Amino acid sequence: MSNVKDILKRFNIDNAARAYGDGHINDTYLIEASSGKYILQKINTAVFNNPYELMRNIERVASFMAEEIKKEGGDPRRETLMLVKTADGENLARTEDGGFYRMYYFVEDTVTYQAAERPEQFYNAAKAFGVFQKRLAEFPADMLSEIIPDFHNTVKRFADFSEAVDKDIMGRAGGVLPEIEFALSRENIKNIITGAIDRGEIPLRVTHNDTKLNNVLFDKKTDEAICVVDLDTVMPGSLLYDFGDGIRYGASSAAEDEKDLTKVFCRLDYFEAFAKGFLEELGGVITEKEISLMPVSGQIIAYELGMRFLGDYLNGDVYFKTHYPAQNLDRARTQFKLVSDMESKMSEMKDIVNRLTKQN
Repeated sequence: MSNVKDILKRFNIDNAARAYGDGHINDTYLIEASSGKYILQKINTAVFNNPYELMRNIERVASFMAEEIKKEGGDPRRETLMLVKTADGENLARTEDGGFYRMYYFVEDTVTYQAAERPEQFYNAAKAFGVFQKRLAEFPADMLSEIIPDFHNTVKRFADFSEAVDKDIMGRAGGVLPEIEFALSRENIKNIITGAIDRGEIPLRVTHNDTKLNNVLFDKKTDEAICVVDLDTVMPGSLLYDFGDGIRYGASSAAEDEKDLTKVFCRLDYFEAFAKGFLEELGGVITEKEISLMPVSGQIIAYELGMRFLGDYLNGDVYFKTHYPAQNLDRARTQFKLVSDMESKMSEMKDIVNRLTKQN
């Protein structure tokens, strides 16, 4: 990291930094100073090409949440990410070489997990994302910028995928015809969530858009979820995106690039745990229409991501990082297997949501 001392001085801190965490997008460092611990991040401007809009989103959301936490008698420094301003009162420090750096207060005595080891842990994570939604329920989502336009626009993702199939620039389509047919034959689900937003059937909300378990901080002693992190993709959208992505990732029985598809399925006990935690926190906030679409949301997000993986494979693996030649194809197949498995379990998932709704 270049100019580390100069960067830290911009935040009125004079100390050393060391690499921290295993994030794939931004470079992250831990600062241990006499005034406390901090997290310094260099923003990846190849992914987030407007860091000013990005930070404006984060500051608005974090400040709003901090006020809600204070009303609840909580501790904003522990229950949400809090920005450290520069000496000039800015939320970003820009270096001469064009780098953009931000700083957060470090949340002490917490731990993150890459995957849920038991349903109860997944339930706690769902409560954290439910609390996130609840605290931001009154925030005007249209005040936020779309940091990644059309991020969960499944209609647009389908169009992009169809274009990749038509162009077939790498000559790979002939070898993946069953996967292409699988995606094209499910076009009818692409507009379920986006259409409901457009018709005003479900509200536009602030969404996190990356509801993986490793974006939740858990208390080291109690294992309770206390804070949602990684606010880079906070944008306007539907809470169904957050619920669906949590299910797609956390309720899956296998790794995202599992080659043996017999190992890939949606674990209903994990689905129930996540739905339970989510709904417990959102009583009085979530609408009946949103509840009715919860079971299908995981299928839609898995379908969307499967098309993105397969489309990238057809385009020559230009977007997602790969570690071996057919990894994007393996990723697409696991997502499509999840879609198929969720289709077969849809009535069970609907029953689970209906039962949990009555309990709440």
